Amino acid sequence: MSHYIHDEKVKELEVKANEIRKSLIEMLIAAGSGHTAGPLGMADIFTALYFHVLKHDPKNPEWSERDRLFLSNGHICPIRYATMAHAGYFPIEELKTLRKFGTRLQGHPEREKLPGVESTSGPLGSGLGQAAGVAYGARMDGKKFRVYCAMSDAEHDAGNIWESVMFAAANKLSNLTGIIDRNNIQINGITENVMPLESLRAKYEAFNWHVLEVDGHNIEQFVDACEEAHAIYEKPTVIIAHTIPGKGIEEIEFDYRWHGIPPGSGPTDIFAAKDQGAAFLAELRTLGGKIQSEHE
Repeated sequence: MSHYIHDEKVKELEVKANEIRKSLIEMLIAAGSGHTAGPLGMADIFTALYFHVLKHDPKNPEWSERDRLFLSNGHICPIRYATMAHAGYFPIEELKTLRKFGTRLQGHPEREKLPGVESTSGPLGSGLGQAAGVAYGARMDGKKFRVYCAMSDAEHDAGNIWESVMFAAANKLSNLTGIIDRNNIQINGITENVMPLESLRAKYEAFNWHVLEVDGHNIEQFVDACEEAHAIYEKPTVIIAHTIPGKGIEEIEFDYRWHGIPPGSGPTDIFAAKDQGAAFLAELRTLGGKIQSEHE
């Protein structure tokens, strides 16, 4: 299936991503806990995946021919939940149950709780191995679906991810596409200060992967990269997506302190805690208005 995308579709997806960001903030406010920066930064990519790239059916989540999307850095699951709800997997109102007792929307994804979630994730560095195993099995079974694995940059501090990188390359898993959220932050600082990762491109190329780098907020670039990955033969592909943590709320962009806390619990040097949720939603509404007016 071609992923070619036209300008009107890009505009539509940009507006959708902004709506999803608003749902994300609302669910974090309702939960009173959860991650803000990374999910906001990945909104454009998850929107592109669920509304254009993936072969899937929200009404039949277990469809055997569906593409598989693994989320390795499970803590950013609020953006996956918000995107899935907008795509029709479950009612948008259910997003307000995030992290509540008995919810299907756990603080980290749980496969048996929510149809459409491919794996239970939490321990960082594990998702690529799961995705590579499914991709390997698909090839053994002659299946044509593709496997995608979203990962954080900082989880590349974990050694097990590099074992999976070797396995995928050794087995020439061209049906596997990794997506790295290269936002340069982790819970206690800037990645290059905590444990330098660069050069990520050179590392993956040394392991015989096909490497693409994109602006993670440019939906057309990301879609084109997915299309190129589809055309690569006998190599897995990794898309290094450069993103802005906190994207859409200018005052918190690039601020690692917002990695793991929700509006209402964040740093108060710009917004008082009680004002954070309303301020974030107001800013996203304004951004949405700008996008809409530009594209009318």
